Amino acid sequence: MEDEPDSLFSTLFGKLFKRDDSVLEKFIHSAKRDGDLTSDEVGLLLNVLRLGRKQVREIMIPRTDIICASLSEPLQTIADHLMEHGHSRIPIFQGNRDNIVGIVHAKDMLRHCMLGEPPKTIAEIMRKPLFIPDTKNVMDMLQVFRTKKVHMAIALDEYGGTSGLVTFEDVLEEIVGDIEDEYDAPRPDDIQVLDNGDILVSGRTPLFELDEQFGLQLTSEQVDTVSGFICELAGRVPSSGEAFPTNDHRLVVKEADPKQVHWIIIQAMERPKAND
Repeated sequence: MEDEPDSLFSTLFGKLFKRDDSVLEKFIHSAKRDGDLTSDEVGLLLNVLRLGRKQVREIMIPRTDIICASLSEPLQTIADHLMEHGHSRIPIFQGNRDNIVGIVHAKDMLRHCMLGEPPKTIAEIMRKPLFIPDTKNVMDMLQVFRTKKVHMAIALDEYGGTSGLVTFEDVLEEIVGDIEDEYDAPRPDDIQVLDNGDILVSGRTPLFELDEQFGLQLTSEQVDTVSGFICELAGRVPSSGEAFPTNDHRLVVKEADPKQVHWIIIQAMERPKAND
């Protein structure tokens, strides 16, 4: 069914990684050194392993960026929202975004229209939203999506206000990277050496891969990707244009949104010349 996540996948990894993270991480790296795992497989397994260390607030779409509609809006306006943004579901609020009262699925609207029985108001077809605390563990969130058979949840802050929105795709992308559909433009290579010698890298690039190719020695006990590394340096998600020195290089954020850093330029810093 469309709204049912892959239960075998989530159950398998959920059971597998309820063990000592440090032991498993050493085992994974050892398996790569022995040639039993490829770089892609290592990245996938480490991403799953780190799910248990993240909270929903780290991967959710912030409240200010949620595409939603008012309960009082006409059906056609809400349909236009779905069409314009290419979403299959959209939250519905009453009064303001802190009061999410439902979720509307595009397929529900289409079903009623195809049957020749269009609803008079959006309240007739919207579904009950799933609310979760924004501090919820991401691995636990994966299990919630599986058991509840839903793909979207509204994250609440400590005061009960809307903090953000998280989808099953958001969780899955923490494991496999950004998911594209047939309408997305082709993705450029994750690592590109520019004409001036700078290195343009995707935020999802594993740190060990940069170390293997360029000897950059960007290491962290908490994160695996260059996006996570630069966020760790900043203590937040930095904005485009911000730069951070590390070792003999400078990391410049080329493209970022409120959730994560997408592209980084790595520049070699000039070393001071020795005295004659």
